[in-house]
Amino acid sequence: MRFPTCRTITTTHLYLYLIPALISLICVCAQFSPLAGYFIWDRHAIIQGQWWRILTGNLTHTNFYHLAMNLAALWLITLIFRPMPRFTLILMVICSLSIGIGLFWTDIIRYVGLSGVLHGLFAGYALQEILAGRRSSWLLLAGVAGKVGWEQCFGAPATTAALIQAPVAIQAHLAGFISGVVTVIIINRWIRFKTQPADQ
Repeated sequence: MRFPTCRTITTTHLYLYLIPALISLICVCAQFSPLAGYFIWDRHAIIQGQWWRILTGNLTHTNFYHLAMNLAALWLITLIFRPMPRFTLILMVICSLSIGIGLFWTDIIRYVGLSGVLHGLFAGYALQEILAGRRSSWLLLAGVAGKVGWEQCFGAPATTAALIQAPVAIQAHLAGFISGVVTVIIINRWIRFKTQPADQ
């Protein structure tokens, strides 16, 4: 893994690191009252008209261990894949909305955490590399798919639930994974359609 130096850093690098930096800042701020109370995904509050919680529930956390784990994962994923900034924003927003809406098909009443979005980012980035011809990324996609599948069958580790002081929302992980994969497939098909030469 090659890290940019002061001499090689570009505008793209700045935007690449700016996005996780902004997300990190928002998540940290959303950890404190009264902001945290307005960010939580709350089924009843959303039904009553507080629609922003569909998106913001992904940005606050149960405690600082939960926050630290997810922000560390966000930065690690960014450093591994180095995605285009615009692609990151699109994928994050779609995954966040998909999770926020998808949770209505579960029995979850309240939800917080970035982990569902992180599963979507990891899966989406890995699939994007596969479609670009990098076969080794199949291992990454298979790894996150296996993790999500394991959780659906056997549940998440009890140690994680104890650390974050809440049940692990494996439904959000599944929703994030699916939305990340589907979004990348749609984007790639759209790009292929737009760049296809017109019939003469």
